[in-house]
Amino acid sequence: MKETIFGLHAVQTALQRRPESVESLMVMEGRRDKRLAAVLALAEQRGVPVRECHRKELDDRVDGRHQGVIALAEAPRQLGEKALPELVAAAGKDALLLVLDGVTDPHNLGACLRSADAAGVTAVIAPRDNSASLNPTVRKVACGAAEAVPFIQVTNLARSLRQLQEAGVWTIGLAGEAEQSLYECDLRGPVALIMGAEGAGMRRLTRECCDYLANLPMAGEVSSLNVSVATGVCLFEAVRQRR
Repeated sequence: MKETIFGLHAVQTALQRRPESVESLMVMEGRRDKRLAAVLALAEQRGVPVRECHRKELDDRVDGRHQGVIALAEAPRQLGEKALPELVAAAGKDALLLVLDGVTDPHNLGACLRSADAAGVTAVIAPRDNSASLNPTVRKVACGAAEAVPFIQVTNLARSLRQLQEAGVWTIGLAGEAEQSLYECDLRGPVALIMGAEGAGMRRLTRECCDYLANLPMAGEVSSLNVSVATGVCLFEAVRQRR
């Protein structure tokens, strides 16, 4: 299956991590700055052909800021849910999983992947239905993290959470009405942090699969944070505790 990758970070990461899948680059005529030069040098090293074209051709091809470069590539094979036990076992006591229950906005998914990469997350898990998938917008917003962090879409999220529990992973769901704060939770050892959908939060079955529920204390008038912002806060609290 073919895919379009756009944005300097996303294209550069694709050339670095899976150059064999990148078939060609489209570059805006007249743009020659240091950031693009680094991408072009990498393409030359990898033997990837480059074609210059008018800005309008790039604009018409993607929905978003392409930053003057688009890569045409073969889409990578996504890991399936059968890969989860192996990933968890390989991470051992350092396993840190991010579960996104119904995050449908590609910008939020891209931002969550970027935070997950920065925090050293083992894998990001999401249901196959009613969730954003790895489209070009997600890859652009993720700034290369979509190439680095395993993203696994599962058929039955509740079943996958139970499998994680059987593998020794504690499941902690974020919910505004929870009595305990996330800062009171022990996030060391194998942990899965579960974030709900924008606005609706976690679904009932997902909530019932959580070992614990926790909230993020809110001091102001705002009752909740954007899911990608909350994800960053939660992941780096885990990072802080583990250090």
